[in-house]
Amino acid sequence: MITGKSSVYFMISNPIDHVKSPGMFNKLFADESIDAVMVPICVDADRFDTAWDYFKAMTNLKGIIVSVPFKANAAKAADVRNPRAERVGTANAVIREADGRLRADNFDGAGFLEGMRRSGHQLSGRKVLLVGAGGAGASIGFCIAEAGATHLTIHDIDPNRAGDLAARISAEFHECRVEVGEPNPEGHNVIINATPIGLKADDPMPLQADKLDASMTVVDIIMDPKDTALLRHAKSLGCPVQYGQPMMDCQMELLGEFLRVREQGDHK
Repeated sequence: MITGKSSVYFMISNPIDHVKSPGMFNKLFADESIDAVMVPICVDADRFDTAWDYFKAMTNLKGIIVSVPFKANAAKAADVRNPRAERVGTANAVIREADGRLRADNFDGAGFLEGMRRSGHQLSGRKVLLVGAGGAGASIGFCIAEAGATHLTIHDIDPNRAGDLAARISAEFHECRVEVGEPNPEGHNVIINATPIGLKADDPMPLQADKLDASMTVVDIIMDPKDTALLRHAKSLGCPVQYGQPMMDCQMELLGEFLRVREQGDHK
């Protein structure tokens, strides 16, 4: 039962219907008898600043999970940014500190890496194609270089955004060759779709899927549908694949710790 004493968390996105975090966290709250609730919030894309002012004014709002297209907005608007959010320029989690400041962090890349590790997929010494340089893609890109990839090709529908990300990663990780390129998997070991392309049944392929072969590991961070058109095609070729859910599962552990969900509300 939700009462006036319950801790409140938001999940903000637009669109909102595909997100999984509220269901996962509310199940955690119920299973562990934590007096808290996570509410999905769909914010008009051009009214983020208005929504943020409300968030700051809500003293029982303990934290926010941030999704597309607001990750850059959240990082910019936060009072404090942890190092990962600072270097990437995007945030997917915000917590209210005791003094009312909103602190941002980014767990996309960390969750991605841990999900790959647990599934037995190696990035060290690999050549990686990353499609998507937005909020999740940027965080994943930094973590790919940090994990020891030797070569990272970045493609984005906005070439300036891809170029900016490549330059920032190169400046921090000199041993990884980072460049902007076409969404062509040839010559790469690991292929990653970090775009929303694939959420809809009639979406085109996010990359040149006709150039995939069975030696490549293909990753799609989309969770719903589980089997995107890209992954179905990759499996038909015999490629090892990685679904989006492991990244979310690992992120949830990290997010839960950051958002202090086991501390915020009194247990029922």
